[in-house]
Amino acid sequence: MMGLAVVIAVGATAAYTLDPFGGSGEVAGIDPDDRDKVALGARVYADSCAACHGANLEGQPNWRQRRSDGRLPAPPHDASGHTWHHPDAQLFALTKYGPAALAGGGYQSDMPAYEGVLSDAEIWAVLSYIKSRWPQQIRARHDSMAQK
Repeated sequence: MMGLAVVIAVGATAAYTLDPFGGSGEVAGIDPDDRDKVALGARVYADSCAACHGANLEGQPNWRQRRSDGRLPAPPHDASGHTWHHPDAQLFALTKYGPAALAGGGYQSDMPAYEGVLSDAEIWAVLSYIKSRWPQQIRARHDSMAQK
């Protein structure tokens, strides 16, 4: 079932057209080497993401096991998680529209959609901050996904 949700999410991500300027006039995208973007991302992450995903990107305990309500706990965004297994556009879409919108079929998740809450630039900044915390070899593997 989870594999199907991931396949659906990957396919659905391609259907969303992303504004290459993130709605702010600056070029959108994940850039862990942009100090200003990473600093903004750290602030937004602390305010909007850390309560569930952890102040140190560690996620919630037993994040791979469904709870009694059928929902998965928040995964880690550090190297131990699966965030780096997803291309930039999918991470953006999951954050902006929420997993339920991408998976469809009544999929239930505690992860909210941040459309209308965070700007596109803030979403890219959060993703840049997250990636800036990954070891170089994980960053390189994630970079190679964008080139395929």
